[in-house]
This record gives sequence, C-alpha cells and structure tokens, in this order.
Amino acid sequence: MEDFKPKSFWQRPEGVTGAVFLGGLVLGGGYLLYNLLTSGLLATILANTLYLAGTLMVLAAIVYVVLDPKARGLVSYMYKSVMRWVTGLFVQIDPIGILKSYVEDLKDNLRSMNKQISKLRGQMHKLQEIIVTNKKNIKSNMNMASKAKATNKQSMMILKARKAGRLRESNMKLEDLYKKMEVLYRVLTKMYENSEVLMEDIKDQVMVKEQERKAIHASHSAMQSAMSVISGDKDKRYMFDMALEAVADDVSKKVGEMERFMDMSSNFMDSVDLQNGIFEEEGMKMLEKWEKEGVSLILGEEKSSLLVEANDEGNVLDLNAPVAKPMRADGHRNQYDTLFE
Repeated sequence: MEDFKPKSFWQRPEGVTGAVFLGGLVLGGGYLLYNLLTSGLLATILANTLYLAGTLMVLAAIVYVVLDPKARGLVSYMYKSVMRWVTGLFVQIDPIGILKSYVEDLKDNLRSMNKQISKLRGQMHKLQEIIVTNKKNIKSNMNMASKAKATNKQSMMILKARKAGRLRESNMKLEDLYKKMEVLYRVLTKMYENSEVLMEDIKDQVMVKEQERKAIHASHSAMQSAMSVISGDKDKRYMFDMALEAVADDVSKKVGEMERFMDMSSNFMDSVDLQNGIFEEEGMKMLEKWEKEGVSLILGEEKSSLLVEANDEGNVLDLNAPVAKPMRADGHRNQYDTLFE
C-alpha cells in the first residue's frame, strides 16, 4: 500500500465533470466578452458610474481570488465539492458504495473460481489415468519386444520397441502438462482462499467504516472542512475518504488480477484435449509467462513458495483431498486497519 498515490481531482470522475463545466464557463465568458466588445454595451457600462463601480468590484474580487492563496483554496474546494456532488448524481464515486460493489464482484468470482478448480481437478484425474495407462503399455510393449528379440522376430521387436518409444515420448509431454496443471491448481486454490479472506476483510471494513464515515461527515460540515483546508490543517473528512480510496484502489487491482488469472486458466484448460493427448503451446507459454512475472498482489510472497512446491517431486499433490473452506486464522488482523490509524 505504500505505492498508493491518491488521484488528483482532474483524474477522478468528478474531474471530468469539472473540466467540462470549466470549459463551458470559459466558452460562455468568451462569448459574453465578444458580445460586449462588438455591441457597444461595454462603452455604455463604462460610461455609467454605477455600472463602472460594479464592474471594478467584480474585477477586484477576481484578482483577489487569484492572488490570495486562502481565497483561492476556498474557491477551489467549493468548486470541487459542487462537481463531486453533480458527478455523484450519475456515477458511483462514494468509496463505500464502490467497496460494496467489489464485494459482489468477489462473490461472483469466487463461485466461478470454485467451478474452475473442480473442472481442473477432473482434468488432472483423467490425465493421471492416461499417464498410468501409458506406463503400463510401455512396459507391456517392451516385454513383447524382448520376447520377440529372444525368438529372433526382428520385425515384431522393432514394431513393439517403436510403439513403446512413442508412448514414452507422449508421456513426457503429458507429465510436463500435468506439472503445469499442478501449478495452476495450487495457485487457484490459494487464490480462492486468499480472496475469500479478502472479501471478509472488505465486508468488515464496509460495515464499520460506513458508520464512521457518516459520523465524521455529520460532525465535520463542508464549511468546516473548507476552513480546515484554508488554515492548512488536515481535513479529517478528506483523510478518511483517502484511506477508503486506498482500500478501493488496492481491492480493484486484486480483483483485476483475480479475473485475469481466471481468464488465463480458463483459456489454458480449454486448449487441452485429453482425449487425443494434445494441447496448445500458447496456453503453456501464457502460464510460464505468469510464473516469471513479479509478485502477485493476492498471493504475495506465497507465489514463489507455491511454484517451488509444484516442482518438488517429494511434495505430492493429493487431488482427492477436498478444497479447504477458507477461514481467517485466529488473531487475524484486517489487512486494511493500518490505513485508518
């Protein structure tokens, strides 16, 4: 989370609204000034003392806002607040609302991931059976080749030896495929576990922080926040919302990673034809590329240990073991609590 950088006003949805509104003001002001200059109305205003005084006061106010940092800050804060309110009428910008939508996304993703794990496990069982059957056939063909050699049946010996060689070559590819599937299985089950914990952490945060946010917004009015900004003090409302935005930003990246990995694993499994013992190399390359990429947001440092376990001959994966129901460990601390300290 130390890499999190809050978006500027112009990078947010309300910033787009603000830019459009500001552009409209500039165009409207330019059009009005053009009419004043071309219609002779400006000369009339300047000739009238009362109008002239009003015009000078408006210009003085504009100059004061431009030059005075506090006045500029107040106007900026009021402008941003109005644009945020207008944008909120059409777009979900409330961080609590965004987090609630991510909880629903995670629920859907977890259901899909559970189905993928079951499908992958079924494929791995079938692949194991094919490998075991091939090993039996290799042994049988080699025995027949030995007997044919002993009885001087050269053609039979060559036929059986070649068949055993083809089966051995096929098994080497299938065993490589099984190792990749094992990586996929271990990663999917761990992602499922971590994402379940992530979802529970977010639900806890939403439940607690929604009430805290209401209390903070009730006790710190918009004008109080504006005055805090002008005086250089930290705006508690703003800081609290920034912490919520940091949570939403982190969850967004994790949900994105989860969905990308599910798409990749789905494409990988769809490319495998166990009936004919073939698979597309592209799927293998995609998985190998993921293995070489940096640290996973969802898995963290567990990613490297999972890859080591999958390539450890002594660490046999038990496909018959049920997928453990993810549970938060005793003494588990919500991963986002530190943002609000």
